[in-house]
Amino acid sequence: MKRSDPSKIVFTYQGDGDLASIGTAETVHSAARNENITIIFINNAIYGMTGGQMAPTSLPGQVTQTSPYGRDVNTVGYPVRICEMLSQLEGPSYLERVAVNNVKNVKAAKKAIKKAFQNQVEGKGFSLIEVVSTCPTNWGKTPEKAMEWLEENMLPYYPLGVYKDKYADKEGK
Repeated sequence: MKRSDPSKIVFTYQGDGDLASIGTAETVHSAARNENITIIFINNAIYGMTGGQMAPTSLPGQVTQTSPYGRDVNTVGYPVRICEMLSQLEGPSYLERVAVNNVKNVKAAKKAIKKAFQNQVEGKGFSLIEVVSTCPTNWGKTPEKAMEWLEENMLPYYPLGVYKDKYADKEGK
């Protein structure tokens, strides 16, 4: 879409099952080419829209519909850390991991998403914002317990922060 009409704003909104599994190749190559697009990536460590299967981002030991004894890294490997992986490529302009578990983090997420879109408007290239989020239904937890689980388990494994910002130094930040 972006190549057929470079003036258009193009973004994707993808879950961890989509982006970190079936869409991994497209994501990696778009990042490597520094395509001038924005990706909003929701990481809730589970296939939330299709019944709660283990996702590429499910944590070691995490129980899901397809890993009833917990994710066994000896048989299925470790979770994919998208921001860390993409930060190793030369192409991407901006990669940041944020969370939506409290007011401070929601404000930071809003700022990061705005920056990602602004980068696209300014022609700076590929931006991806990873949003660490809950999935109370498929985690089998109350919303309150899901927030606690995110803070105690996900945030240590998926640390928040900027993983790459090619233009930060040039902008005096």
